[in-house]
Amino acid sequence: MSGGVGTEMQRAGRVDAPPALEVRALEAGYGRSRVLHGLTFSVRAGESVSLIGRNGMGKTTTLKAIMGLIRPSAGEVSIAGRSMAGAPPHAVAQAGAAYVPEERGIFPNLSVRENLVMAARPGAGGTGWTLERVLELFPSLTERLDHWGDRLSGGEQQMLTIGRALMTNPRLLLLDEATEGLAPLVRDEIWRVIREIRRAGIACVVVDKNIGKLLEVADRHVLLVKGRVVFNGDGAALVADPDRLHRDLGV
Repeated sequence: MSGGVGTEMQRAGRVDAPPALEVRALEAGYGRSRVLHGLTFSVRAGESVSLIGRNGMGKTTTLKAIMGLIRPSAGEVSIAGRSMAGAPPHAVAQAGAAYVPEERGIFPNLSVRENLVMAARPGAGGTGWTLERVLELFPSLTERLDHWGDRLSGGEQQMLTIGRALMTNPRLLLLDEATEGLAPLVRDEIWRVIREIRRAGIACVVVDKNIGKLLEVADRHVLLVKGRVVFNGDGAALVADPDRLHRDLGV
């Protein structure tokens, strides 16, 4: 049930390349409260990895620590072999990471076009994302180009947020609660887009409550329990352990 791996063309020539993301022995938290305890996992170009676990297990904290929004107390985060330990968010973004937060964070007083264009840059990923290409991925945004950000539906806001991240031409995309609160048809659209992003060679880390869809879309799954990695493998191995699914995911 695990998602298919990226294309052979994407994989070819990257065997010896460093991972798009490598997390080693990462520890982080808020104030004196430690949330993450020695996390280790990696993601290669064109690979989609789900970060799964019950609420409060450290998934969002992991994404924030990778992005530099909270400072790790120990461990290492590398983007394409470049150490980002303690780096501020803008430096992590310049190294090729893009973050789609659960709260989306679009600019309400800017139009859809302005939200997209303001993020445009060549980027470290060199993946060739332009305004035209983003609109091809999200056709419904084409009709909303001159609408203010706060006049969009929740689904359109999520599409805009993902599109804005792609406009930075990232090598790594972090998606927190990718389909939370969206209508079923819009959720299907987001899952389609995640598949397209993976095929484009971008590494993805996806957080979402829909474990069934994650099993279809992601190549591997990293399961967190109380801020620790307790499973790191493909969907077949995860499904083959129903006790773990029930105990650690409630499914």
